[in-house]
Amino acid sequence: MSAPLDVRFPAEWEPHAATWLAWPHFQDDWPGKFEPIPWVYTEIIRNLARHERVDLIVNDAASEKRARKVLYRANALSDNVCFHRWPTNRAWTRDSGCTFVTSTNPSSRAKSRDLACSSQLSAIKWRFNAWAKYPNYQHDEKIGSLMAESTQAREIRPMFGKQRVILEGGSIDSNGQGTLLTTEECLLSKVQQRNPAMKRKDYEKIFADYLGIMNVIWLDRGITGDDTHGHVDDITRFVAPDTVVTVVESDPNDPNYEPLRENIRRLRAATGQGGKPLAIIELPMPGPVVFEGRRLPASYGNFYIANGAVLVPVFNDPNDRFALDILADLFPDRDVVGIYSGDLIWGFGAMHCMTQQQPIGSSRAV
Repeated sequence: MSAPLDVRFPAEWEPHAATWLAWPHFQDDWPGKFEPIPWVYTEIIRNLARHERVDLIVNDAASEKRARKVLYRANALSDNVCFHRWPTNRAWTRDSGCTFVTSTNPSSRAKSRDLACSSQLSAIKWRFNAWAKYPNYQHDEKIGSLMAESTQAREIRPMFGKQRVILEGGSIDSNGQGTLLTTEECLLSKVQQRNPAMKRKDYEKIFADYLGIMNVIWLDRGITGDDTHGHVDDITRFVAPDTVVTVVESDPNDPNYEPLRENIRRLRAATGQGGKPLAIIELPMPGPVVFEGRRLPASYGNFYIANGAVLVPVFNDPNDRFALDILADLFPDRDVVGIYSGDLIWGFGAMHCMTQQQPIGSSRAV
């Protein structure tokens, strides 16, 4: 299937029609700590549903019944929560779901029978292989297609030669105007095992053809404990077309110190799509979060921008308030809400990993 040439990858702060999530059920993602996880999801859904529709994926009727009961008890069940009974392996919808793009020329789309769709959306359906780490992903690999069908979006499957491109939503971040952030560790290193034949220029062509990206900023690597080989949504995020926040570590003895310094060096040398330098805002890291002897990928960078709120993982750490204050200054028109994620991060993900935004049609609002 050839890629349309009139698409744009909206920024996360642009208006959403909905946020997609999958209800947690796979206890092995949080071994020994699963019990509080549905309540964390409930808090997230309660905050999201105040501002936009939540499309919640549940395994089956029994799973929906359990989810409804928990949501009801936490005063989080509302008409803004819509259920979809689709089986999943895991709940990390950012990575298993599709990437929605919008048309930059809606009138021309309407003239084409092949491209026409009521929502003016296309759904980029990357191949998903569970980060090249886990064997149980067959249900999750289908989720992006089900999301596309539900939203009446045209499903597009990027190809490199005769192979479908493997990619996760957490590995890319867009400013909505043609610039994208990613990391070499995730897409180019030998350990990533996703698309071994693809080089930097190949990815950049895929991003141009399928996401409308003209400028790619390549960071080095992610944080210690990241189970995804360096997803960018743990470290550096666009918060405006010309502004990024990037996490920094103040302790020179911490293993994240030098990798994050290298990332900020690259950001200072980078430019946006217009050739202008980026405004760079530093976001602190929390102190190390360790469970059963393992350093977990706790980061304030894994926040999620919803229509009227920004949900931020917090860890009962002194830096929580600094991170929340920084993001509140950046998003004065949104409620900045801290969600305790000390248990959630045992699954190696937080707010951004579990959500996937569905933009409104072809809006360009920024």
